[in-house]
Amino acid sequence: MAEGATIVRPPPVDVEKSIVENALELTPLADIGPVSDHLDGDVFTNTRPLWRPVGARGIYGGGVIAQCLSAAQRTVRPSFIVHSMHCYFVLAGDPGIPIVYHVERVRDGRSFATRTVQARQRGRPIFTTTMSFMDEGSGGENVVTHAAKMPEGLEGPWEDRGDGAKSAVESWILDIVNDDSSDTSTKKTRLWIRARGKISPEGGHQAHLSALAYMSDSYFIGTIARIHKLNRGRNWKFQPRVAPSTAKRPPPTLPSSSSPEQQKTPEISMMVSLDHTIYFHSPRDFRADEWFLTEAESPWAGDGRGVVMQKIWTREGKLVATCFQEGVVRTKPETAPPKGEEMKKKESKL
Repeated sequence: MAEGATIVRPPPVDVEKSIVENALELTPLADIGPVSDHLDGDVFTNTRPLWRPVGARGIYGGGVIAQCLSAAQRTVRPSFIVHSMHCYFVLAGDPGIPIVYHVERVRDGRSFATRTVQARQRGRPIFTTTMSFMDEGSGGENVVTHAAKMPEGLEGPWEDRGDGAKSAVESWILDIVNDDSSDTSTKKTRLWIRARGKISPEGGHQAHLSALAYMSDSYFIGTIARIHKLNRGRNWKFQPRVAPSTAKRPPPTLPSSSSPEQQKTPEISMMVSLDHTIYFHSPRDFRADEWFLTEAESPWAGDGRGVVMQKIWTREGKLVATCFQEGVVRTKPETAPPKGEEMKKKESKL
């Protein structure tokens, strides 16, 4: 654990809770000491250090997204459930510095409530989000309904191998749909994902919502890299879960950065998320510790940015969330050949 990563020393891991519940635990600052009157006590901090993926510029964005949601959920009435969340990544989060979450109670209406949460490190905002909550059942009896169908005939998911992994989630990556198409916008990436272990009854549906928010950022803007087959460099290793020998066919792997195929593709110089949106469709109709299928596609990329849309279904085929993300996707310029090589090319053309 990095020294200074939390305001107070983290308590022992609660073995009655799942890994993701422990990872996302919050501490109200009012429990630590006096809080200014104008803050109404709606200020929280991370109880445990947050994870930074290998090779990443900062902490995993899904952790901050989920903790902001968790903080906001503590300030609304129990019958109010989140239905939309609009987020902006402002600065890369430093895993060695505590995060303080400030919740603003923007509005409390009869059917809807609005909350804004700002995550700060050393007094500077690193992340901001606005969420809308709806009083359950206030939509009326006669409602218009439709939902996108989950793809059929997919392989997996395969059960956990029981390999003692300590990650908060487990996932299986599937083949890219239309991978050979010349139209990149028609390609789709698919992933089975769930929270590892069992989320405790104590956490309620709020814990499942926070876990879903946490997982929604997995491989999200990375969709751009996969569908364009971009080289992510020698310091980054793509390691999808390998299917058991009983499976028909294992999930695919990407070419290594040293393979001839990958050396021919542009190498990423920067890939970071700018914003993130989640629409929760059925906030109480799923468990985050059971399998979800995610399907992501990109309608557009250009000007150093890319947009990705993601649908999330339960294993039974119920659409529970739709997400959007825009991020910076920049590639390194092609290096000019040595002068001697350039002269040889010119001479060969004469």
